[in-house]
Amino acid sequence: MKSKIILPPAKYTISFLCFLIFACSISGCSRKEKPLPIFGEREVSGNDTIYHTIANFKFVDQDSSEVTNDTFKDKIYVADFFFTSCRTICPVMKTQMLRVYDSIENDPDVLLLSHTIDPEFDTVGLLNDYANRLGVNSKKWHFVTGSKEEIYKIAQTSYFATAMEDKSEPDGFIHSGAFLLIDKEKRIRGKYDGTKEEDVNRLLEDIEKLKKEDDHG
Repeated sequence: MKSKIILPPAKYTISFLCFLIFACSISGCSRKEKPLPIFGEREVSGNDTIYHTIANFKFVDQDSSEVTNDTFKDKIYVADFFFTSCRTICPVMKTQMLRVYDSIENDPDVLLLSHTIDPEFDTVGLLNDYANRLGVNSKKWHFVTGSKEEIYKIAQTSYFATAMEDKSEPDGFIHSGAFLLIDKEKRIRGKYDGTKEEDVNRLLEDIEKLKKEDDHG
């Protein structure tokens, strides 16, 4: 003998659906996306939380233009450290950063900032040639040089990235392959291995998350 499936009357089904919609509206069934973390130490002052931010800087880019924090005012940007004669991780980092560039080339809210850690060799003219060979827009991707001490200091104390001379290394320098995601408040919101495609995929996703976060205030 076959069992029968007994359905509730239509009016009860409609009522139950209405209840679910109402419950979701007050409990938030579509939960707001979790914001990206904020890196570094923080201090609480009264009702305010003061976060670690990128220190003030002044460098020169491939167009001989001065690049400062104001260059990135109200912008999201991705920073890294490299040098043009690097034969180890830099070629892979370049390929991955070009992926980032391609994704944000027409996005007015996002810029790129690459610091040379070999400023004695990487002159403005050499950086200009390097950028031209990559075929990138200098207004979107700044390759900067400056005082070696200042570059190393900002790498280690602001971006929490490794950048220093080391004669025991094949090319005479040691640096991390990190890509750093910086928000419009100069805070670090993500750190990614620029030599790994999957990490850069996550960076691309997090750029979009950060833009949405900014849109929603």
